[in-house]
Amino acid sequence: TQGHAKEGRVLMAAQLQYAPRRRRPRFAPGRFVAYVLLAIGSVVMAFPFVWMILSAFKPLKEIFRFGFWPQVWTLANFQEVILHTQFPRWFLNSLIVAGISTVSVLFFASLVGYTLTRLRFPGRNFIFLLILSTLMIPTEMLVIPWYVMSTEYGWVNTFWGIAFPGLIPAFGVFLMRQFFETLPRDLFDAGRVDGVSEFGLFWRVGLPLVGPGLAALGIFNFVGNWNAYLWPLIVAKSPSMRTIPVGVAFFSGEAGTEWNLIMAAAALAVIPVLLVFFIFQRQIIEGVVLTGVKG
Repeated sequence: TQGHAKEGRVLMAAQLQYAPRRRRPRFAPGRFVAYVLLAIGSVVMAFPFVWMILSAFKPLKEIFRFGFWPQVWTLANFQEVILHTQFPRWFLNSLIVAGISTVSVLFFASLVGYTLTRLRFPGRNFIFLLILSTLMIPTEMLVIPWYVMSTEYGWVNTFWGIAFPGLIPAFGVFLMRQFFETLPRDLFDAGRVDGVSEFGLFWRVGLPLVGPGLAALGIFNFVGNWNAYLWPLIVAKSPSMRTIPVGVAFFSGEAGTEWNLIMAAAALAVIPVLLVFFIFQRQIIEGVVLTGVKG
């Protein structure tokens, strides 16, 4: 027994003697510079947001004083916005418009993306190129035909009139087409052999497999419609139909700009967007990473 113990100690000593030593991490100037630049960029990007949050708790006179932190913290700005303005109504309008457009995009964009990848018909690639070409048209050039169509069909000052330009965006079709391209064709061929209809293949086979794409598309579309300003400003005539960006812009009056109310309203308006990003940030990353992956 003593001999075996002695041999074990000798082996351990030999292993420790000839074990490779861990190298100390060398100082990498490039990595250090990259971290410094990222830190500076983060501060520059976050500073306006932090300034907005802190200014929401300041009285109007204190906003024009040079200083970062509020000397007097107050909730009067939030009370004024919620109780004495139409902000709750604007919040509801933005929620309805963003919800309608998001549901429409998730269904129709994925349906078009499935059609362009899983069905064979003449001119399929040409149709896809036409859809992509609409991305090169600035929104400002489309406002006039949108407004003419809204006037002819009576959509002015309605939820449908605000939401219809974003119901089937070309970016959504492109994103979902890329995701459907990654799916193996054998799955759909097996479903056709079993007698599943084409819409059944789309609904029961395709959609469950492109969950990250649907999540990313829904988030991007919701945030985009939540922050939309130009078209709601044109088509929403009455104050009760305004969305949050349009309503907050009207806090500027002849007597001066009420920056305290603007900051408070902007702080309240950003809450849904932050919640969406914090809850679905994993899906956002997966959707962006897997967009160009082709199996």
